[in-house]
Amino acid sequence: MSIPVLTFFNNKGGVGKTSLAYHLAWKFSELNRRVVTIDLDPQANLTAAFLDEETLERIWDPETASSRADTIHQCVRPLSRTSDVREAKTIKITSNLRLIPGDLGLAAFEDLLSQEWGNSNSRDSDTKFRAMRVLTAFWQVAQAAAEKHEADLIVADVGPNLGAINRSVLIGTDYVVIPLAADLYSLQGLRNLGPTLRKWRQEWTDRTSQWPAEEFSLPAGRMTPLGYVILQHAERLSRPVKSYQRWLKRIPEVYRESVLDIPNSLLDESADPHCLARLKHYRSLVPMAQEARKPIFHLTSADGAIGNHSYAVQEASNDFALLANSILSRIDAQD
Repeated sequence: MSIPVLTFFNNKGGVGKTSLAYHLAWKFSELNRRVVTIDLDPQANLTAAFLDEETLERIWDPETASSRADTIHQCVRPLSRTSDVREAKTIKITSNLRLIPGDLGLAAFEDLLSQEWGNSNSRDSDTKFRAMRVLTAFWQVAQAAAEKHEADLIVADVGPNLGAINRSVLIGTDYVVIPLAADLYSLQGLRNLGPTLRKWRQEWTDRTSQWPAEEFSLPAGRMTPLGYVILQHAERLSRPVKSYQRWLKRIPEVYRESVLDIPNSLLDESADPHCLARLKHYRSLVPMAQEARKPIFHLTSADGAIGNHSYAVQEASNDFALLANSILSRIDAQD
């Protein structure tokens, strides 16, 4: 039985997706879940959030990269030479949290994934075998790392696009959480994202329907949407400012129609069961946490979180705990 994969995905950038994945990976681990986090965004921002520059310089060293398995790209790179994936050397963050780092070089893997997507429909068994091995490489690496460390959950971060890398990540994804901003661009992103998820799910089902079980295991490609999180909205007196309100009101309908394929479903955002949370922007705590290289809710007075900041730190901890528990309960209910 495979370890469930949770991916934070939105093809629209700038909505705080990586920050959400980072903070929730930490919070899941603090809720006694053993977590393997994998950075599958070629920009590798999640990796930079976890690791200091000295570590990054070591694992990204171009002179030794070809012989190492410190990043996800180094793990899948041998497939470009018809070899197989390498076992990831995960980095221990805490006893319950490990990281498979990202790598800017991962972008070079996109062309091979595009090529093998077409080959995965081949009737030639050798061609199809090779294609399926390449397309599921991220899933194979993540599953092996999760099994080794007895993880309960794999958390994946991806880039903001609908390209071949993200398609391969999503076919290996069980659950999807969609971060949103309350603006026109996020609504348009939802309209593109929903049909694409359904298309990828169906195309993967078509490709795996005749797969011989004795070859090697394949992901189910469930891509089950768990809901959406509205991030970084502005508030005044604990209410979203007027410029955001009209977009907030439209999100539930667009989410249901585009992502869930349920038409004519008018709902108030505050009563929408698919809205997992509305997380406000923690403003000055964000650069403070980045400088300290820790989650917002781990900031202390030594980091500068004093006075009102200390109350905001506790509020952030409570907000992320509620969100993490909500996501975990939805995963547990379906597994």
